[in-house]
Amino acid sequence: MEKSALTGLHLADNLVDALILGRRFCVFSPKPLCCIIRAVNFVDNLLGPRYVTLKTKRGEAMADKHRCMAKMLSLLFLAGALGLVVVFGCSKKETEGKHNELVLLCGSSFPKPMEQLCLEFTAKTGIKVTTTVSGSEDFLPLVKAGREGDILVTHDPYLDYVADANALADHVQVGFVAPVVAVQKGNPKGITGINDLTRPGVRVALSNPQYSTCGEMVFGLLVKKGIKEAVMKNVENRLTKGHSNLGNLLKTQAVDAVIMWNGVAHTFRDSLEIVPAPYEYDKEIGVHIISLSYSKEAESLKQFIEFARNRGPEIFSEHGYVK
Repeated sequence: MEKSALTGLHLADNLVDALILGRRFCVFSPKPLCCIIRAVNFVDNLLGPRYVTLKTKRGEAMADKHRCMAKMLSLLFLAGALGLVVVFGCSKKETEGKHNELVLLCGSSFPKPMEQLCLEFTAKTGIKVTTTVSGSEDFLPLVKAGREGDILVTHDPYLDYVADANALADHVQVGFVAPVVAVQKGNPKGITGINDLTRPGVRVALSNPQYSTCGEMVFGLLVKKGIKEAVMKNVENRLTKGHSNLGNLLKTQAVDAVIMWNGVAHTFRDSLEIVPAPYEYDKEIGVHIISLSYSKEAESLKQFIEFARNRGPEIFSEHGYVK
């Protein structure tokens, strides 16, 4: 029993001393840890001195037991208190690290202008913006569930969808997306407009209307003009998802012409040309920066929207998102 008490005593001594010494190198907040150490010392001093008054051999053994119990009690108190520091201290640290950071859900047609806008915003305010790029149709379920993002950048009709989901806090219209006919650099096929896409031998690629608002608009116009069947013969199997795919097809000269969003065509301006043509579509499609109502970064979000209201239209215009 005496040997067991002594073993427990040494173990408790070493662990408590190590934890107290470790305070110097601890990543937790020093103030709460200092209070814990003082409380441990208080418990140790309160219970520990009982062994001094015992002088007999048996008394010394009992004293060791009391001291061991005191140290073990101190150790248990310290372990519990450190657990609280880990939970609350680290949570505070993580919260501080994430404070002011906004999450941006960026539609796949708008990464370039949003990159510029976010860089300018962060330089001015110090607020970081983390961006995820995907199709608006991919983001919509997340927004409806209130599960992701502080900001959504998209185009009509998704503004209405966000409002219907009660996720719309505020928004800014920063530009327009419009379908444009784009051709290889130098326009070797001499294409002057959408009607020329019916000519035999012209290789055409379009956005799939199943995934694309632009595709829906283009197919509607082709039907209206009565040329859908002729154009689709030249499209063959080249219906794509994503306007960047259309730009890359022109860039690699895999096709002669595409119809794509104006802003994305501007991104590929070194590899293609936009055919000047009147706007023939029935509706105009606005581009919107939307603040989401479930965001927990209300103040930072408000600053971003105000910045976008002042700077966004100019940046989007520079990147070709105009009528």
